[in-house]
Amino acid sequence: MTDVRFYHLTRSRMEAVLPVMLEKTLERGQRAVVMAGSDERVEAINGHLWTWNDRGFLPHGSEKDGFAEGQPVWLTTRDENPNSAQVLFLTDGATTERVGEFEICAVLFDGSDDAAVASARGLWRAYKDAGHEVTYWQQGESGGWDQQT
Repeated sequence: MTDVRFYHLTRSRMEAVLPVMLEKTLERGQRAVVMAGSDERVEAINGHLWTWNDRGFLPHGSEKDGFAEGQPVWLTTRDENPNSAQVLFLTDGATTERVGEFEICAVLFDGSDDAAVASARGLWRAYKDAGHEVTYWQQGESGGWDQQT
């Protein structure tokens, strides 16, 4: 079963958190798919990943770039895994029917958005009922992640 991790953003925006998580994913030798809520959002994330850090390069691409199978990080609105990723990041309320194809699924949601919180709760129940291992993480005082029970 897939390890589904819910990340409740309370101190940082997704744009600050996602690149760090993607770096850690790549450091572990894994590939990632990032599902966003719209094509405009994919392009915004794409642009942000080019400029978010001046210390290094975070290799990624989207349908606009092509060559999905060669991209360590694939940005999409579709429920797909064209780069044989092990990790799926769901943002902007995106959902998947393919969660079981991934080792890890990270659901990032904005704690100040009531609709996002309600959606995350619904996903939690669905994934738990399907037998996946679900954990809940909230941003702590130091900016790191604290697992909640």
